Amino acid sequence: MVFIATAEPRDAEMVARIAHHQAERPEEWTTINAPLDLAEALTGAPERACVIVDCLSLWVSNLLERDEEGTIAPLAVEAARCAAGRPAPTIAVSNEVGMGIVPANELARRYRDVLGRVNAIWADHATESALVIAGRQLSLGTEEDGA
Repeated sequence: MVFIATAEPRDAEMVARIAHHQAERPEEWTTINAPLDLAEALTGAPERACVIVDCLSLWVSNLLERDEEGTIAPLAVEAARCAAGRPAPTIAVSNEVGMGIVPANELARRYRDVLGRVNAIWADHATESALVIAGRQLSLGTEEDGA
């Protein structure tokens, strides 16, 4: 199992969160830190290993922070294609931030819109997509469904 982590330890609270997540992972898992270059991390993972990308939400935030909004969709397509082309499963974790109220500030609205596009790109390249709410999986369809 390969765990691709997109979080960056920028403050004490995030350092603690990352440490907590690392402690929960089995020791035999390999962790690849990829706050920006997700396609490279996916390409570098052993092709027979199941990969978990955690998470697209932080990855988008990292890219937006560097004012790379115009490059995020092409980078998402590249990474999603890498994931879809792997012989072993790739599981991408993301948040759905567009189901609530429209944020009051411009950056939050931009983030919500860009993340929504990234989630759609990954779903378009996925064999299967699901929304998980309160630990319950709701299928969003499969490749065969045209989802």
